Amino acid sequence: MARYLTRRALQSLLVLLGVSFVIFVISRLGGDPVSLMVGPDVQEAEREALRRQLGLDAPLYVQYLRFLSGAVRGDFGTSILAGVPAMNLVLERLPATLQLAAFALAFAAVVGIPLGVASAIRRNTWLDYVGTGVTLLGQSLPSFWLGILLILVLGLQLRLLPISGRGTPLHLVMPGVTLGFSLVAVFARLTRSSMLEVLTADYVRTAKSKGLRPRTITIRHEVKNAMIPLVTVMGMSFATLMGGAVVTEQIFAWPGIGRLALNSIYQRDFPVIQADVLFVSAVVVAMNLLVDVVYTLLDPRIRYA
Repeated sequence: MARYLTRRALQSLLVLLGVSFVIFVISRLGGDPVSLMVGPDVQEAEREALRRQLGLDAPLYVQYLRFLSGAVRGDFGTSILAGVPAMNLVLERLPATLQLAAFALAFAAVVGIPLGVASAIRRNTWLDYVGTGVTLLGQSLPSFWLGILLILVLGLQLRLLPISGRGTPLHLVMPGVTLGFSLVAVFARLTRSSMLEVLTADYVRTAKSKGLRPRTITIRHEVKNAMIPLVTVMGMSFATLMGGAVVTEQIFAWPGIGRLALNSIYQRDFPVIQADVLFVSAVVVAMNLLVDVVYTLLDPRIRYA
């Protein structure tokens, strides 16, 4: 088991190293940030002095090694525009993204799991067809289109919910639904398929032969066992939601790390882009590693795979 976990930890470090290199190169393709910081009438000598001050005059491989050395120590440099440590900006925005991701995950679980259970129990009925329709919508609707539609209908026409910003719980509803709607389809489909396998299991037939009530069989034996694969997917989905919140946060002006990353890209703020993307990548990799650890504890055969 120790060898397996050590190998998985080394693979995770290699993934993070690869991500750091890719994001470093891509962030440099946007152009010179000095041109955004100074006006067009500034002399070239002054521009060059500013590049030396920011460390942008060094060769790219030197800049990368400096970035990598600082990242290992938790130092991602100073924001070119804000003048404060880049990681501080990310950590300031992190609670907003965590709040949005948690709401989206809860919404997907509350809607998707009961829908999947009902579709499996009432297979080939109108309830199953409704579940299939919702699943297809969740998989096919782009999040930006759904977000704009909610703003037009619930925000501007009916004036039921605020259309942007963060503050009251009502501000969470539209961005949370937009972010979590695609997960509703995932949870509903996975729950339905797991339930269909469980419905024909021997222990379910045994429970029925004992004369237990249908509701007791569903809750104690069917739903409980069908949730095992879903728990893993929910854990991974939370990390994915953090990385996938960029579009939603931009549509609803939600002050999270996704919107911070997008604004930093527009402004060519390299340190913030690198800190933001590498932080989210580290969360996703850590969640993957945690799932692997849990698997090895649940199923010893995985240790020798």
